[in-house]
Amino acid sequence: MYRTHHTASLQQKRIRKYVSNNDSYRFFNLLTCPDLLDKVESLLPEHRERLFPPTETLSLFLAQAMSADSSCQNVVNDSAIKRLVGGLPSCSTHTGAYCRARKRLPLEMVSAIARYSGQTLAEQTPKSWLWQGRPVRLVDGTTVTMPDTPANQEVYPQPGSQKPGLGFPLCRLVGLICLSSGGLLNAAMAPHKGKGGDEQALLRSILDTLQTGDILLGDAYYATYFLLCSLLGEGIDAVFEQQGARRRCTDFRCGQRLGHRDHLVRLQKPKKKPEWMNQADYDQAPDSITARELATGGKVLVTTLLCQKKTTKADLKALYRRRWNIELDLRNIKTTLGMEVLSCKTPDMALKEIWVYLLAYNLIRLLMVQAALLGDLLPRQLSFKHTLQLCIAWRQFNHEDDDEKLGKLLILIAHKQVGNRQGRIEPRAVKRRPKPYPLLTKTRKIAQEEIRKNGHAKKLK
Repeated sequence: MYRTHHTASLQQKRIRKYVSNNDSYRFFNLLTCPDLLDKVESLLPEHRERLFPPTETLSLFLAQAMSADSSCQNVVNDSAIKRLVGGLPSCSTHTGAYCRARKRLPLEMVSAIARYSGQTLAEQTPKSWLWQGRPVRLVDGTTVTMPDTPANQEVYPQPGSQKPGLGFPLCRLVGLICLSSGGLLNAAMAPHKGKGGDEQALLRSILDTLQTGDILLGDAYYATYFLLCSLLGEGIDAVFEQQGARRRCTDFRCGQRLGHRDHLVRLQKPKKKPEWMNQADYDQAPDSITARELATGGKVLVTTLLCQKKTTKADLKALYRRRWNIELDLRNIKTTLGMEVLSCKTPDMALKEIWVYLLAYNLIRLLMVQAALLGDLLPRQLSFKHTLQLCIAWRQFNHEDDDEKLGKLLILIAHKQVGNRQGRIEPRAVKRRPKPYPLLTKTRKIAQEEIRKNGHAKKLK
């Protein structure tokens, strides 16, 4: 008990000392800081002085993303009350002006700020947080659903396995996330099916986000020959799980033996050119590359980290186990923030809504990084949901310019730490039974007409 209180006391003293000597943690004013304004000023559209200028609109949009009630009406009501409390002229609570302001907000401005905040996180990462002195970037994909409107269905069609009118528009998203800080560096979106909609194509579109010396960590979907070639050409290393088909063919008796079920092997260029690749790029790709394959933790890994002395089998096993962090990060974005089901009814606004969620995620991560730095912790030790709850409560009191209170906020964030649950296994099932409503297997219009004629079913199946 004494050690726990003593550690907390040291963290509080460390934060107070930092607060009294440095104000660089004022990231809460990120949208109005001079550096960021200079960066996005060229992206701002020409606008008149309105009730909802671009920066105010973006702030309200962010508030929607962080709120459990993410309706436009809720955020407009909140804005109207704050104007009254602040002694400003009252305004209407109709949502029309705010919705039009959101529509005028440039998508490029929102995405640029989201990417900038991710870069800020990466730049703040101290060397002690890196893996063997090198930054590790996580990659993975997910999907989000949109409202079932004709405009959304046209651009982001529903899965082909569902009958027309019964599914929802589906968008695929691939993100690059910093392992150390948890910040999202970049993302790409596309329809979940069709040309250019697979995870490999989306990753290729943002591959320039990675820098020489980075390590890319991903699951078996990314262990392809041409991706490994592209990464090696840029001085980027990779650690992936081996693809299922190749894993079954892996023969550790071949190649240069490095240890038990650990060897170097020459991978040959596929004889057939992929459909997405042009002939010139295919011809320029090397005929073969050297990769390392190793069996560990019930998996076969493929990596371009070839030296078993610098990166042992145990090192790679421990590193790959940390890939699970991106699954938790995507869950925080989709479930904790609420991006899993979007609310905007047009494709352009839906994309804008996704980038606002990603920006909100990065701002929360920025708070967590600052709290971790000041509390002598790692960001991955802190709770995302706890930080989000504190941020929502903090917004109600507007203490951005109060150094002492900001320091205490960081102390509160550092209080809640999550356990080290590596290797955790949970069933993908729920104990609580759903309500006994049958699935809707016909369009809502047809179902409504049948109810008018015949009434509701006497007994639910």
